[in-house]
Amino acid sequence: MKYLLILTDGMADYPVPGLDNQSPLESAQTPNMDTLARKSAVGRVNTIPDGMPPGSDVANLSVMGYDPQKFYTGRSPIEAVSMGVRLEPEDLAFRCNLVTLSPEDAYETRTMLDYSAGEISSEESAALIVDLASHLSETSLEFHPGVSYRNLMVWRGAGHIKPVLTPPHDISDRAVGPYLPQGDQASKIYDLMKRSTSILKVHPVNIERRSRNENEANSIWLWGEGHKPNLNSFSDKYGLKGSVVAAVDLVKGLGICAGLKPVMVPGATGGIKTDFAAKARAAVDELKNGQDFVYLHIESPDECGHKGDASLKCWSIEQIDREVVGYVMSQADQFDNLKVLITPDHATPVSLKTHSREPVPFLIWDKNQPH
Repeated sequence: MKYLLILTDGMADYPVPGLDNQSPLESAQTPNMDTLARKSAVGRVNTIPDGMPPGSDVANLSVMGYDPQKFYTGRSPIEAVSMGVRLEPEDLAFRCNLVTLSPEDAYETRTMLDYSAGEISSEESAALIVDLASHLSETSLEFHPGVSYRNLMVWRGAGHIKPVLTPPHDISDRAVGPYLPQGDQASKIYDLMKRSTSILKVHPVNIERRSRNENEANSIWLWGEGHKPNLNSFSDKYGLKGSVVAAVDLVKGLGICAGLKPVMVPGATGGIKTDFAAKARAAVDELKNGQDFVYLHIESPDECGHKGDASLKCWSIEQIDREVVGYVMSQADQFDNLKVLITPDHATPVSLKTHSREPVPFLIWDKNQPH
């Protein structure tokens, strides 16, 4: 049996008045998913355990078959694994977003205008992070560039401190003052965020972005802290050899932690616009080349939800239906036995611009057992 899991990040949503009170998934033209749904087991599933935040880290652990209440140690250490950054048990990893804040003089009065700094390119982001590292790094602090706005800070030997930090995508269009770091070592973390602004303001990358009327990356935002994870092998757990096709470090890192083979796809961005077709081809090729299971992650609809853009989210879902699901179905006859699961990890309603914890829809299609 071959298994393909198509994880459509954040695809679930609420009814949108501008879409005739349909959700983007209902409104989008999805003939391939519609055809599959008529032949599949369909329903809703709760991916977020009670008492845990509705993040992609928790939700993807659930979908991948690992109990977050047992295995979750934080978001950033999973990303560190994907980036090849070694962590010791006493090290603490942080997600280091590049964000766009409004220009008020006092940091605490600024507004979170864009948690992704205009989906800044990985090349621009790396230049900024390398320069920040030269100014902010200490013996115990390291900065590592990642994909687009998603970067990493490691605090070596931090121990098991417990700061209280807020994801920037949870506070879009809000003043940041009530969401600044609290708890253990809050002043040190906040100081790093404030100091970053003077460095970033005069950086050539941001000067060039200003000239193009693009959002500047004018601050770092630290969050998603955690310690080194320890997952059981997916192969030992389920008796299946598997691969993970993902552009974002979080999901790639989860796959590596679980012993799945990471597959890099040229043109896959981890953003709204990505090479959907190339990711689909890569996933199917892994199955053709001997893997039993492939976890195919697509970030695009989640980013649309965070931006509050219903039309763009419909476009994203339609690309997934045509370029991914359509291609998979065209290749189904290449396999004697094939099961396909399509599901979001969580909802990212455009009205909220952040994640919510409701159960999400799924379909499971078995090539040899049409419903």
